[in-house]
Amino acid sequence: MFRGPTTCRFRLALLNYCGVLLAIVPSAAYARDQPPPEQESSNSMPLGSTLLDPQSPTESLPDLGVEWPDMNQPDNIEPMEAEEDAAGMNAEDAPPLETPVPVAPVDYVAEHDYKVVLRGLDGIEDDQFRNRFNELSVLREGDGDKANVAQINRRAKEDIALLQRLLRAKGYYDARVVSDILPAQDGGRLQVMLDTVPGPQYILDEVNLPGLENAHENSDALYKAFSVKSGDPVDADQIIAAQLGLTVALGENGYPFAKVDEPVVQIDHEARHGDLSVTVDPKGYRRFGRINIAGDDIFSARHIQRIARFQPGDPYNASDITDLRRALIATGLISSVSLTPKDAGDGETVDLAVALEPAPPRTVAGELGYGTGEGYRVEASWQHRNFFPPEGAMTFRGVAGTQEQSLSAIYRRNNYKRRDQVLHAQVSASNINRAAYDAKTLQVSASIERQTNIIFQKAWTWSAGAELLTSDERDSIGVDAISQRRTFFIAALPLNLIHDGSDDLLNPARGFRLGMRISPELSFQSGTFGYGRVQLDGSVYQPMGNRVVLAGRVRAGTIVGAHRNQIAPSRRYYAGGGGSVRGYGYQDIGPRDANGDPIGGRGLAEVSLEARIHFGNFGIVPFVDAGNISTDFLPDIKNFQVGAGLGVRYYSSFGPIRIDVGTPINPRSGDPRVAVYVSLGQAF
Repeated sequence: MFRGPTTCRFRLALLNYCGVLLAIVPSAAYARDQPPPEQESSNSMPLGSTLLDPQSPTESLPDLGVEWPDMNQPDNIEPMEAEEDAAGMNAEDAPPLETPVPVAPVDYVAEHDYKVVLRGLDGIEDDQFRNRFNELSVLREGDGDKANVAQINRRAKEDIALLQRLLRAKGYYDARVVSDILPAQDGGRLQVMLDTVPGPQYILDEVNLPGLENAHENSDALYKAFSVKSGDPVDADQIIAAQLGLTVALGENGYPFAKVDEPVVQIDHEARHGDLSVTVDPKGYRRFGRINIAGDDIFSARHIQRIARFQPGDPYNASDITDLRRALIATGLISSVSLTPKDAGDGETVDLAVALEPAPPRTVAGELGYGTGEGYRVEASWQHRNFFPPEGAMTFRGVAGTQEQSLSAIYRRNNYKRRDQVLHAQVSASNINRAAYDAKTLQVSASIERQTNIIFQKAWTWSAGAELLTSDERDSIGVDAISQRRTFFIAALPLNLIHDGSDDLLNPARGFRLGMRISPELSFQSGTFGYGRVQLDGSVYQPMGNRVVLAGRVRAGTIVGAHRNQIAPSRRYYAGGGGSVRGYGYQDIGPRDANGDPIGGRGLAEVSLEARIHFGNFGIVPFVDAGNISTDFLPDIKNFQVGAGLGVRYYSSFGPIRIDVGTPINPRSGDPRVAVYVSLGQAF
């Protein structure tokens, strides 16, 4: 039977998929139609057509040839004698019949537990199909609650219609679904069987995008963005995904006001194919115009344009709008932002209307910590993130600890002159009392930095700055460890260059990082002399399956141009601790004086290797670290101090929290047996 074309409109709501209404085949066994017996007379009426006259006399029943049983006879029945069949085999010679497994009949009144079984969906039932059925199924919804047979049948009828809609959404327009209820065995649950014969999958014959020919700019990219082609199945999910892909591509390629209509499919059931049509109205190609903002209490339009990654005249790109929204929120000064494209009226440009809601600009923070070799540490800070608009933050910070006391005032202007460029200035006074040295320091510093962040992780970052400091420091000299105090006046020009080829800023699992720090310095203590501090860092990350990442780190440093004793103790290299060689106390590795205190050096060498094993939000990290300090300018790689241990990670939304427990493998006198480190982020 021929059925004409059917027009279908695919919508996001799954229940709106259309298709041909199929007859539902009942689950009961079909009786075979028997031909009616031949009539003895041509005048007799067909079976079932004789009219009975209630006034007619009752006729005697015909003799059926079967005697009525004598009800007075006893119930004992003689067994039948074995008769020989046509093949000559007696009944006693026949093979015994298998005893059927007794199955209790279904009680149609009682309530039963049941389970749902789908059959006939091999190659069709993927995760998406299964999840949709489970979410919408009436049988699944009632699974676990007892129901009688009538209730189960009503639910099965609705699920049959649901399966047919789901199958039509995948292009199976001729699918047939029947249900059956199988009795329970051994006290189990009833089985509600939904058997499917999907039939052929319909194929798209023609795919048309009327109106898209008016998009003259980037037309090739737009046509490629619609992923459904002629010869593909009439799959509603694929068609909707292609529609969304085309909508996104229009916004990414200069068409901010484009409109894409709902897909329309005309189904030809006889040919078992469909024709797809999606009407597109590009509404004109546009470039970025001006940024307009109502009021500039937080940011001016000029500052927002500085943050944006586009300039007036650039082709419109919706991703640039999304990026600007995220960057404005990341300043910490905005609680919500609205960015609306507005037609400039010239037919060529689109302006951006910006509406901002301010966030609280002040923050009070505190921190309490403990580290082996560093002791207890309490830090408190007050910050105003827009003290000098725009984005000029002032922070006042104080530290009180067993080995450190300090006060500092920090000025930081984010997005200075350009996006992700930071101007930094600081004045600080500190008193540091460590085993290696005591230092009372007053420092003034300033720097400009090109920074990376989780919004835009950059391949290259750098910083350049200047430092001026005066420091009164105590250390020891000579074999007798004679204590001495000296005052140092130091000027430095630190430079940093970093290349980040990793896949994640806080928790890398693949790639590498390289960093270099150079700091030429002048010291005005006991005459003027200069020296240079150079440090190289490298790390690599390699996944080993889905759960394990191997990570390695190498660090090397040198100070050239001056003797160790000339260099201020606070400017020398040290090793040991949570960010260095775990298992040892802070700065405990390297040469020591007669009192067993570290004296620092001019050469630094460190290596680390760890395996990061993930278990969902948690992980364990076995690690091995090694390092040494030399008094010479060349790093000493022969006499490494080695530490090993195990760490625990909790992977929070803002980065991994780590706890590392290490022990020295080749300890020296005075080294701790166990060292514990707690911090945010991976060790490297």
